[in-house]
Amino acid sequence: MTLHVPTKIVVVGNGMVGSRLVDELVRRSAGAFDITVLGAEPYEPYNRVLLSDVVAGRTDVAAISMPEVGGDHVTVLRGVAASSVDRVRRTVTDDAGAVHPYDHLVLATGSRARILPLPGLRDDDGAPYLPGGVHALRTLDDARDIVAGSVNSSRAVVVGGGVLGVESAYGLAARGLAVTLVDTGTAPMNRQLDTEAGAVLAAGLESHGVTVRSGVRPSEVLVAGGRAVGVRVDTGDGGDGEVLAAGLVVLTTGTVPETGIAADAGLPTDRGVVVGHDLASPADRRVFAIGDCAQPPQGSRGLVAEGWDHARRLADHLASLVAAREDASRRAVDRPREHLRFPHEGERPSMAVRLGTLLATRAATDEGVDTRGTDVVKVKAGPLSVVSMGAAGTGRATRPGERAVRLADPAGGRFVEAVVADGLLVGATCVGDARVAADLTAAYTRRTPVPVDPAFLLLTPVMPSAEPATSPEHMPDDAMVCRCNGVSKHDITACWDDGARSADDIAAATRATTGCGSCTEAVCGLADWLGSTRGGDPSGAEQASEADAEPEPAGLATV
Repeated sequence: MTLHVPTKIVVVGNGMVGSRLVDELVRRSAGAFDITVLGAEPYEPYNRVLLSDVVAGRTDVAAISMPEVGGDHVTVLRGVAASSVDRVRRTVTDDAGAVHPYDHLVLATGSRARILPLPGLRDDDGAPYLPGGVHALRTLDDARDIVAGSVNSSRAVVVGGGVLGVESAYGLAARGLAVTLVDTGTAPMNRQLDTEAGAVLAAGLESHGVTVRSGVRPSEVLVAGGRAVGVRVDTGDGGDGEVLAAGLVVLTTGTVPETGIAADAGLPTDRGVVVGHDLASPADRRVFAIGDCAQPPQGSRGLVAEGWDHARRLADHLASLVAAREDASRRAVDRPREHLRFPHEGERPSMAVRLGTLLATRAATDEGVDTRGTDVVKVKAGPLSVVSMGAAGTGRATRPGERAVRLADPAGGRFVEAVVADGLLVGATCVGDARVAADLTAAYTRRTPVPVDPAFLLLTPVMPSAEPATSPEHMPDDAMVCRCNGVSKHDITACWDDGARSADDIAAATRATTGCGSCTEAVCGLADWLGSTRGGDPSGAEQASEADAEPEPAGLATV
């Protein structure tokens, strides 16, 4: 008789990436792992990507919560932070003094908001300090405080013109505040956009009530009576600068990876926790880092899609270790393995294992990890459509064989650039044209061959799935419905065949709609179509013929 002992996993961090890893592990084999999660925040996991939507009033706080994974083998401790790691004894001690043993430790500590070292943002000892009316936007509490501050302030200054700064400025302007966006770059989002594209975005922001001050540097936050009253900016003319009055100041000046617990444990850290392509620390193969806190060889852009990809890859790795251990045990006692059902075993694998393969999991090679599809940057600012991916942005060095074409139409509020190489789209920037942006994103993530003349990419839809169709049946099986989670039409149909019967069931099985939320309408449309054509028959035997299929539900044309 062989006694199965679950592998003990301790996950430090209960954010979007840490909770995703737990979900991935449970989906692969709920009984193979004994998982303990330490989360410093007292809340259930929530979608940090949608915090700017909360600030804008487009999304309620309650709507951004994410399902918390439970079960007999999962213990989630909210409001409990890890204080130290003993790598010799393989234990983690939390801030309440409890000790948690592990076989494998996963650091998913994320990052904290970067606070500029400016007068007004430092206490007497030089430590970061935020006076009343000054907020970073990193946590749920931050978003709540900003919304509350917007009620009592008529003027706001957003410091930092990156993606989050653009979204925050637009959102506060939509609430009726007079907003000034301050950025040191020549135009907003200068990491993703060149000067021409940034100018188009700046004009769009101005048209929605945001005053854009590019090329100026904040030099001081003015404080009176313990509250912010404005921001002084250095205009570069040698004078005292200009004062921008504001009762609400929002800092969106980047993030700093949380590496303290790793450094204290003697693990290599640089900007983040140094890990290899397999996400393991080179100093300790039992310790992994994923998400914003990790620094893999290919670098990190701080995008949630990257963190989720880390979670998938690490779950695959940990599941493979369990499978190897149980396979060795099975050979020793000549008994079949009970806990994992993988494709090579001659049976149809479970839905969880199939999703682990289908959801764009990337394996490491000697040349690194293919991150295509995890590097798509999308701005959520109402009608201000901005998308950037791959080889794009200011300061990019053109590689041999690359060819770039662009359409600059400032008067029309449009800028589109496509970069092609070897017959594929390797990068794109699109400002002001959501339909072309959707087509370019699909072509980039699906590696669709581009036209011989890449100029057609700038105006002509390139993906058949983006065109209105008479039925979802006309959509290719590999048409990407949820880009954030890599969920295709095939995945949604497969989970329907496995028993899902509503959009909520599909979301629970595939995680579609749990990212930026833009695919919600498409997923609901597919659920309606599957319900009308397949009904309750999971085998699909009752599927209607193409001629009898229902018209495509609204929203499917945008996937």
